[in-house]
Amino acid sequence: MDAVEEPMSAFGAVTAQTNKLSRQYQALLDQSTPHTLYRWVGTGVLLVFFFARVFFAQGWYIVAYALGIYLLNLFLAFLQPKFDPSNEALDNDMEDGSLGSLPTKQDEEFRPFIRRLPEFKFWHAATRAITISFVCTWFEVFNVPVFWPVLVMYWIMLFVLTMRKQIQHMIKYRYVPFTVGKARYTKNSS
Repeated sequence: MDAVEEPMSAFGAVTAQTNKLSRQYQALLDQSTPHTLYRWVGTGVLLVFFFARVFFAQGWYIVAYALGIYLLNLFLAFLQPKFDPSNEALDNDMEDGSLGSLPTKQDEEFRPFIRRLPEFKFWHAATRAITISFVCTWFEVFNVPVFWPVLVMYWIMLFVLTMRKQIQHMIKYRYVPFTVGKARYTKNSS
């Protein structure tokens, strides 16, 4: 009977430790939420360490390429609206035959820009991916020999093409994913 209780208590102890670590990690994330600039500076420093590791070790180009593709995917999700106007236009076209768009007149409904991927989740996913990539550079199994200039050129082409498409989408549906602050109006402007 004691042998049966022992694995259950070991499992319970591991679960308790995992829950404790999870709560501590979430508390750290919650404390870092208002410090946007410091979070991104830390992520940038971590990215510099990763690229320095790849540069000085002269390897792990596949890991760097995969990280670049993943970060590009995150960035595109960060730029896109949660409710895509192109999808709504297609839905409206199928429902009543009229092509819907974002409000352009004073009497139309105001719709604020809501990101598909919020800034905090973007930061958290990017930091986690950079950390995992950095850890991967310490294992030889991930050091696949490739001709890295081809990967760099392919990533640049992919970046240019996807950003061109995203910018065209932003122009077509007239939305800007960034705000610099509250708009200030002078007395002379009307």
